[in-house]
Amino acid sequence: MRKFNLEIVVGLFLVVGFVCFAWLSVKLGDINLFGPPTYQVTASFGSISGLKSGGLVEIAGVQVGKVTAIGFDTEKYEALVTLAINSDVVLQKDSIASVRTAGIIGDRYIDISPGGSDEIIGDGGRIVETESAINLEELVSKYIFEKE
Repeated sequence: MRKFNLEIVVGLFLVVGFVCFAWLSVKLGDINLFGPPTYQVTASFGSISGLKSGGLVEIAGVQVGKVTAIGFDTEKYEALVTLAINSDVVLQKDSIASVRTAGIIGDRYIDISPGGSDEIIGDGGRIVETESAINLEELVSKYIFEKE
């Protein structure tokens, strides 16, 4: 009887360990099994230097989505960014998407400034107005070398 109780305790310990391992894998792998429903929106930028897939999308400092894919438009020579926006967030057609930096040397993210239009962007829509990332190295070099 005592051996049977020990086997049950060890079995339960292993099951709890596997459940914890699976939960940790889902969280660290950034797999969104139970997250809010989203819809896809694309935006083209002249430069997105430093922006990575999985980056945040914010409106007024509140996270409303994530960057799901980054590609290159070979016709226009622009970066094509795909965003997953939470379904409860409505974007107007004249919204502006900007690449911003969190702090001085922080991560890049997309900041969306809402518009005032009555038309909304649906699933598979496109944000037309965009602002590219500011290249600090370029600004510093212009300041240093053009001050002669």
